Amino acid sequence: MAEQENNLPKGWQSKTLGEVFTIERGGSPRPIEDFITSDSKGINWIKIGDTKNATKYIYETAEKIKPEGAKRSRMVYEGDFLLSNSMSFGRPYIMKTSGCIHDGWLVIRNNENIDNDYLYHILSSNYLYQQFSNLAKGSTVKNLNIEAVKKAVIRFPSIEKQRAIVLKVEELLSELESTKNTLLLVQDQLKVFRSSTLKFAFEGRFTNNNVPSNGLPKDWKQVKLGELANAVDPQPSHRTPPIDPEGIPYASIKDFDSELDKIDLTSARKVSPSVLKEHISRYTLQKGDFVIGKIGTIGKPVRIVLPQNYCLSANIVLIQPRKIDPTFLFYFFQSNIIEKAFSSGANSTTQAAFGIQKVRELVINLPSPEEQKKIVIEIENRISVAEKIGEDVKTSLKQLETLKQSVLKKAFEGKLVNEN
Repeated sequence: MAEQENNLPKGWQSKTLGEVFTIERGGSPRPIEDFITSDSKGINWIKIGDTKNATKYIYETAEKIKPEGAKRSRMVYEGDFLLSNSMSFGRPYIMKTSGCIHDGWLVIRNNENIDNDYLYHILSSNYLYQQFSNLAKGSTVKNLNIEAVKKAVIRFPSIEKQRAIVLKVEELLSELESTKNTLLLVQDQLKVFRSSTLKFAFEGRFTNNNVPSNGLPKDWKQVKLGELANAVDPQPSHRTPPIDPEGIPYASIKDFDSELDKIDLTSARKVSPSVLKEHISRYTLQKGDFVIGKIGTIGKPVRIVLPQNYCLSANIVLIQPRKIDPTFLFYFFQSNIIEKAFSSGANSTTQAAFGIQKVRELVINLPSPEEQKKIVIEIENRISVAEKIGEDVKTSLKQLETLKQSVLKKAFEGKLVNEN
């Protein structure tokens, strides 16, 4: 394959987006509420939220805008591209309808010399994303403006060659997508496996041969949590202490990751050390203790870490197993038995809540101490295998994204389709 001095294949061009396309910013009439209508004859009003379930195309939108509002907005048409001006979204959409866009969008106007699917794949590639990232403004959240987008460079051959490249790209990406869907299905099946493992464990099916179909083994008991563990409200006043930038972490449910069983205090609110002294006077953390959410996020147990150099906030309940195997109780709180209890007992006004007294009334399926230990071993043997498979699946999914970007890189370097 012959290449020119600029490292482009013969017949290819390298130009900025601004040289090839008309690029404009959306515009919202003010106040926008005066122009929104439910009239189906109105004009599509396209917001960032309308792309929540979109993959590539934007079709009709539920929300419309009045014609007089459209005159003060920015119209887009079928074939135009929309790009969020926030780098956190980072993906393009092709219009399959017409409508108005607000000022969170940038529009790249259709150009008959560039195949739309070819441009879509370029805009979806790290090749363009890295350029946008370097050109975008902002420290915490980077934003694109028209001038930045105009400076980004694309490479393209003739329209016929573009279409040949698109066919090859989509053939390869279709294969990768099929593999991805299979891996996502495996992830779903692993979740079902985990749920079933916990269900069978706490029905006694791992340690008993003759379990009634509608009950528990005859030597098991059903005991209220309050008889087996302390359920502590860490901040009974429910008044959040003032911020102390030099203080100690005041851990909220948002600082606990139930999927990883991990606590991360790096972004936790900081409060005065005197708050910790007051908390220590009421509860002492011990190995095996765990927390659950009681407001907004209900349940989702996470084991605490020691030493006790942080406080627990008012949206958490601290569970301290004292007359039950801590790991047995921790897994029981991950089971659908507890999830159903939380779901049926949660009060909801603006957000769900589950009070401390209800936590203490939760019913625990309780075998003997020896059987509790056997059940924990059975659970962990099964879950460890599932977790290993899950890690392999995550690794494979990351590799698929790398392969996708490799396909796109070759495509825009002219190495995917024979140039002869």
